Amino acid sequence: MDIQTLAASVIDGDRRALARAITLVESAREDHRAQATELLEILAKSERQALRIGLSGTPGVGKSTFIESFGMMLIAQGLRVAVLAVDPSSTRSGGSILGDKTRMDRLSREKAAFIRPSPSQTHLGGVARRSREAVAVCEAAGFDVVLIETVGVGQSETVVAQMADLFVLLLAPAGGDELQGVKRGIMEMADLILVNKADGDLKSAATRTMADYAGALRLLRKRAQDPEAFPKALAVSALEENGLQSAWDEMNELVAWRRAHGFFAGTRAEQARFWFEEDVRQALLAQLTAAGPLRDAMGDLGASVAKGTLTPALAAQKMQDLLRGS
Repeated sequence: MDIQTLAASVIDGDRRALARAITLVESAREDHRAQATELLEILAKSERQALRIGLSGTPGVGKSTFIESFGMMLIAQGLRVAVLAVDPSSTRSGGSILGDKTRMDRLSREKAAFIRPSPSQTHLGGVARRSREAVAVCEAAGFDVVLIETVGVGQSETVVAQMADLFVLLLAPAGGDELQGVKRGIMEMADLILVNKADGDLKSAATRTMADYAGALRLLRKRAQDPEAFPKALAVSALEENGLQSAWDEMNELVAWRRAHGFFAGTRAEQARFWFEEDVRQALLAQLTAAGPLRDAMGDLGASVAKGTLTPALAAQKMQDLLRGS
C-alpha cells in the first residue's frame, strides 16, 4: 500500500480512501501499525480540525435516531458530518453486529455524511481502541463535525471525553434513575445533558426529568473550563426534530467560550498526552502476551493461581519482579 497516495486521497475527500485509512488504523497487525503511524503523521500536517462531539447514553435511549436527525440538520446548514459508531463485541466470538448504519437510513444516503461502524473489540470505556485515530483521519478528510457514538453501557463510559471537544449525555425520560444525577462519574464528564423523547405522552415526563437533572448539575463542582451556565440539561425530540437547533446553539456557545479563554487547545493537548500514555500502557501489556519468556512466566504463574498454590496478589508480585529484572 502506498501510504503517500492514500494520505493524499484522504485529504482530497475520497470516501473509499477514507474507509481504507480507517480500516488501516484500526488494524492490530504489526505491519499495519507501522503503516498507520506513517499515515497519521502525514495527515497531521494538513492541520484540519473538526468539532469532535462524543455522544453516550444507555441502550434504547435513541442515540442513532438523535444522530440521524442532528446530522441531517447540520448538513442542511452546509456542514459535512462524520459518524463513528462503536458497536459492542462478543466476549465469546469477538464478533459485532455493526448495525448502526442501517438505523441511519436517511443520513447514510447523504453525500455530506460518512458513517463508520466499528467493533469495540472488548475495549472498555465505550469506544474502540483506535477511535481517536479514526477521528483524526476524518478531520484530515475535511469533515466539519465528527460524532462519536459510544457503545452505551453505563456510568463508566467516560473514555470518549478524552477524544471529544464536547461530551453529550443522552437520557430517556421517566427512566426511574433521576436521582442518579447527583452521583459522580459520567455526570461530571458531561458538557450537555439531553433528555430525548420529549414528544407525545412522554413530553411532560421529559420536562420533569430535565428539571431533575438541571438541579443535580447545580450540585456538581464548578469546572474552570466552563462558563457560569454550563453544564446544562435540555429536552429534545429526535423523532420530531424539536430542540436540536437549541442544542447545537448551546454547543457552539460553549466551544466559542472555551476557545476565547484558551481551554479548547489546552484540553486537546491534555488529550494527546492521555493517548500517548495509553499507547505506552497497551504496548507494555502486549509484551506479556507476545511469544517469549514473559508469556511463559505468565502461563506458569496463572496455572499456579488456578491450582491454589499461589494467591493472585503474590503471583502478580512475582510477575512484577520478573518485569523489573527483564
